[in-house]
Amino acid sequence: MNYLVAVLPDRIQVEAAYSALEKAGLPTSQINILGDGYLSADEFGLIDPDKQARKQSNRLLWSLVTFGFVAGYAFNHFTEVELFPQFARFGNEFLAGILGGIGGALGASLIGRGVGLTASSGDALPYRNRLNAGKYLIAVTGNEDLIREATRILRQFEPENIQGYTDYSQKRKLVNN
Repeated sequence: MNYLVAVLPDRIQVEAAYSALEKAGLPTSQINILGDGYLSADEFGLIDPDKQARKQSNRLLWSLVTFGFVAGYAFNHFTEVELFPQFARFGNEFLAGILGGIGGALGASLIGRGVGLTASSGDALPYRNRLNAGKYLIAVTGNEDLIREATRILRQFEPENIQGYTDYSQKRKLVNN
């Protein structure tokens, strides 16, 4: 499946582009308009970068907390450092494991969220920003020939940006399944 997304500055241009695509015989079921009065980014299925970052951060959180606990426990077990002399050896090791888990949680929350927000959004974040700025998107899905024809037609309207995507793995970067 292939995708074509064009950014147009106003409603008049996006409606004219839609009409031109329709007149050229492209199936309207494969053409979507996103923007004020049309589909929203969520209705269309654009990835929400914040939601993806949260999911990635949570996944990282559980693995780093577990790793931090095991590493803290093992480090204290091998070095035999007494954090609190009044605790038994196992108590010190367990406390070191807890502290290691807390360190893992801090790393996951501080680093995981930022990296997930910037790296996992693909092109969805710029498209969401353009929609928030009052611009309109026109998205066409279909085979290569359909996308090539849509590209030729949409270029006449001088879009701010026009970008094609190819889905090789049936897992979309732009759109969630």
